[in-house]
Parts: sequence; structure tokens; C-alpha cells
Amino acid sequence: MHMKRIATLTAVAAAVILSACSSGPSGSMMTAAAASSGPTATAVLEPTKGNTAAGTVTFQQRGDRVMVTTKVTGLKPNQEHGMHAHEKGDCSSGDGMSTGGHFNPNGKPHGPQESEHHAGDMPALKADANGNANASFELSGVTVGSGSAVLVGRGLIVHAAPDDYKTQPTGNSGARIACGVIKQG
Repeated sequence: MHMKRIATLTAVAAAVILSACSSGPSGSMMTAAAASSGPTATAVLEPTKGNTAAGTVTFQQRGDRVMVTTKVTGLKPNQEHGMHAHEKGDCSSGDGMSTGGHFNPNGKPHGPQESEHHAGDMPALKADANGNANASFELSGVTVGSGSAVLVGRGLIVHAAPDDYKTQPTGNSGARIACGVIKQG
């Protein structure tokens, strides 16, 4: 009886291990290394003068898209905040204005990800009741590695207000409350 139970448990364990190695949608083997491959970058957000927003935003190239993961604190609770990549990786001014305008190498209008938009336009951060925004989303039209739409070396700004995705060229997102530079690695 004891040997039969060990054999059953061994068979179940083998089935679990083999199912973890199953083929992905294209028929190729999906592994943790394949899912996480591609260059990465990080922006450490620091509050601008008189603000408390701070955090870390990571960027990882995945094929022709970039996966973005945010961990931001010190936001206005239960509110959306605009977030954009800006032209210059310069947070030296106390108000974040040294980053310039939205990153827009293709001269497109400001807008949501689903339509024509600046390369630096991103989905809004949604703060919880404690003022934290932990989110993940994908971007298209930008890269982490190289090219005219590379994010590395750009400024990353979190704004005080939500982005309306209509007002040109900024989305009426209000003051810049946190600033970071997107750096490789």
C-alpha cells in the first residue's frame, strides 16, 4: 500500500512538472527565461518640490512591446494621475520642467494608447485609498534597447491630475509631482 501511494505521488509530481513545460500559443516551448528576455530599464521617481510622490518604474522589452511595472507612493488617494515619458532625462529643476515636453519623436498628437499618440503617452496611474499605485501595462511604439523611440535617457513624470488624453499637447495633467530618469539595466 505504501509503495502504491509513493508511485501515485511520483506520477502526479511528474505530470505537474511536464505541464509547466507545455507549449505556448505559437507551439514553441515557453520558459521563464524566454518570457523575461530583452533589455530592461528603470526610473527611480523622486518627489518634486513640495510633493511626496516617489517610487520605481521598470521597463522590459518583450518583442515589439515594452512591459511597464509601477510602484508609486505618496499620490493623492483614490485619484488618477497622468504619467508620461518626457524628452530629456533631466530632473534638476525643482518642478520637473527640465524634462521638457512629452517624448514625441514621430510628431503625433497627444492621446490614449489605442489611437495615435505621443511615444511618451502612458496609461494613467490609479492611486488606491492609501495613495499607492502598483500597476503593470504594455506600451507599443517605444523600445528599451535602441532606435528613434528608445525610452532610455528620457525623463519620466507623474502629474498631479488625471490625463484627459485630449488637450494638446499635455493632456491637462497638471503639475509635475515626481520625476525620474529612465536608465538602462
